[in-house]
Amino acid sequence: MVAIEIIQQAEIRLINYTPEPDKHIYLAARTAYSNKEWEKLQKETDKPEKVAKFLNMLYRKGHHSVFEHANFTFLIEGCSRVCTHQLVRHRLASYTQQSQRYAGAQKEIYLPKSFYKDRDVYNLVTQAVETMYGLYDSLVKLGIPEEDARYIIPQAVTSRIVVTMNARELLHFFELRTCMHAQAEIRYVAWQMLHKVKEVAPITFQYAGPPCITKGVCYEEDTTCPLYKQYIVQTT
Repeated sequence: MVAIEIIQQAEIRLINYTPEPDKHIYLAARTAYSNKEWEKLQKETDKPEKVAKFLNMLYRKGHHSVFEHANFTFLIEGCSRVCTHQLVRHRLASYTQQSQRYAGAQKEIYLPKSFYKDRDVYNLVTQAVETMYGLYDSLVKLGIPEEDARYIIPQAVTSRIVVTMNARELLHFFELRTCMHAQAEIRYVAWQMLHKVKEVAPITFQYAGPPCITKGVCYEEDTTCPLYKQYIVQTT
């Protein structure tokens, strides 16, 4: 058997972003509305309330293209391949993922909470995973290339991925992936990403999140969802 480390949740770091994203978006957008010189527009950003009012207007009216001017780069570690496969479906982004071909397969896995509810289920899963990793090591020792041996590694294997999205795509990403209908692992990742960007761009992301909270609507029409009961029923 091979010793496997089990990860409870991913670690998310905001490693780079457009400086002063709220102001940056404001300045880009103001070029469409003003004939003022750039330097004078820059002075307007000294008034936070002016920036907030303008960005809020843009968001409400659906003028979202200007939010593409601000970019954010995250390092996500300890998430499963299941999670990263869902993540890369958001195509308006850039991704660089740790390669099992060159870095080998991590002996680290993420398991959903449902596997912890029953000890027998947990043992069955972990034993199976250990067996697969044992086979992986045996194949490599027999001369099978790592890029081929990795075919028998489970999707639970964790990975490291660098993700860059602009603010507009992040707003869309948060709307979908912070929803209770998103799988728990990527929902956790999305909420952590949202917390990180709110620290550096509080105006841009003040309305980010699931549509039940931000818009008072539920696209899934799931009346059993606790958020539906909290944010939809009370407003109708």
